[in-house]
Amino acid sequence: ILREVAAALAAHPGCAMATAAHEIGDEASLMNPNVVKVVCRADGRALYFSRAPIPLMRDRPADGTGTGGLPERARAQTLRHIGLYAYRAGFLAAFPGLPQAPLEQLEALEQLRALWHGHDIAVIRLDDDPGAGIDTPEDLVRARERLAAN
Repeated sequence: ILREVAAALAAHPGCAMATAAHEIGDEASLMNPNVVKVVCRADGRALYFSRAPIPLMRDRPADGTGTGGLPERARAQTLRHIGLYAYRAGFLAAFPGLPQAPLEQLEALEQLRALWHGHDIAVIRLDDDPGAGIDTPEDLVRARERLAAN
């Protein structure tokens, strides 16, 4: 994944950053605020990141049809952001000097600062879920247990 994200940054010279995402297939992840969601533009660049379930499926079937409770039409648009970034060196040096964005403060997501200030983020779509991230103290305990078991 590291190589793919680095290659995405190299392939998109207009982007200041690159990151990765994959389709969310289950309701629990969609609704979990610790699972960051991203929606992308037609060209694969990030449009918005959120802790909320985005995009909102306004006309969702009441029976929750679809794999894992998500309608098929929503699966390709509902992406879990993988918190891995590649940065251009100049942007990385400038980023801390950018004022925090109001949306960044509301969502507690630093990548919204880049978008707010007009910097594009390339998003690669992974075919497979790379596994659980470490986003909470409970996630850290589970990761330590998995490492100890191996």
